[in-house]
Amino acid sequence: FHEAMRPEFREYGRQIVANAKAMAAVFEKSGLRLVSGGTDNHLMLVDLTKMDITGKDAAVALEKAGIIVNKNTIPFEKRSPFITSGIRIGTPAITTRGMKEADAGALAGLVVEVLKNIKSDEAIARVREGSKELAYRFPVP
Repeated sequence: FHEAMRPEFREYGRQIVANAKAMAAVFEKSGLRLVSGGTDNHLMLVDLTKMDITGKDAAVALEKAGIIVNKNTIPFEKRSPFITSGIRIGTPAITTRGMKEADAGALAGLVVEVLKNIKSDEAIARVREGSKELAYRFPVP
C-alpha cells in the first residue's frame, strides 16, 4: 500500500493506460477489432476472427518474433478454449520498462506485421529484430 500511495505510482498507472490506448489505436487503424471497442485500462482483447487466425497460432508466431501475448477466448467463441479466436495484450510490463505511447504504438505495429504475415518466416525474423531493438532500448529494471 505504501507504494500505491506514492505520486510515482499514480503516474505509472496513467502511463499504463496511455500505452494501452496507443496500442489499441494502432490495432484499430490496421483493421483489427478490439472486443470492447477500445480500452480504458491496462489490457485489450484482440478478435482475430476476420483474419481467420487462431489465438494459439498468433501467440506462437508472436513468441517466435519475441513478443509474448496470451491466446484468449472471445465472447461467443466458436473455437476450443485451447485454440481460441483472440489474443490478450497488456501494457504493465512494457510500461515498467519505460516505454511511452510512441514505443507502445511501434510495438503494436510489430504485432500487426506478424499477424498480417503469420506464415512468413522472413516477416517474423524482421519483427524479431524490431522487438529485440525495443528490448535493448528498454531493459528490465
